[in-house]
Amino acid sequence: MGNTSSMLTQYDIEEVQEHCNNTFSQQEIVSLYQRFCQLDRNSGGFISADEFLSVPEFAVNPLSQRLFRMVDGLNFKEFVAFLSAFSSRATLQHKVEFIFKVYDFDGNGKVAFSDLLDVLRDLTGQFISEQQRELVLTHVLEEAGYKKDSLLVLSDFMKILGNTDLKMEVEVPVD
Repeated sequence: MGNTSSMLTQYDIEEVQEHCNNTFSQQEIVSLYQRFCQLDRNSGGFISADEFLSVPEFAVNPLSQRLFRMVDGLNFKEFVAFLSAFSSRATLQHKVEFIFKVYDFDGNGKVAFSDLLDVLRDLTGQFISEQQRELVLTHVLEEAGYKKDSLLVLSDFMKILGNTDLKMEVEVPVD
């Protein structure tokens, strides 16, 4: 499975399915493998951030710089695990964990006001001022029972997002 020029065996497919908690069907995994092989232009068995840039939707995503950190150097199994948060079969917990990783840029297990502000800045660009961003973020935190100096952990994200209907889904085309 490390060499992208080889074909997936039934064992490989089942192993990947188990690794991603059955969020993708076997057909979807085969389709994802074909896409992985297309992205892995140098056939090294890994996808670099540069290779991910060839996906137009990824390249124009306002959070692409944050996502690069998460995708650079993924092998196929890790690639599927990364995408599993976007499966319609992914649990809310799995989706919230993914979102938390996007916000926790330094990987310290805590999200500070500045981390939240950085993501909001990436998402809004020049459309709103820094002062407006800080005001909105302070208000949202206060509504959720937190202060500007709070350090949020994963359980806080679950508390805040746990009652929402997150629609983070992509469709995997199957042949």
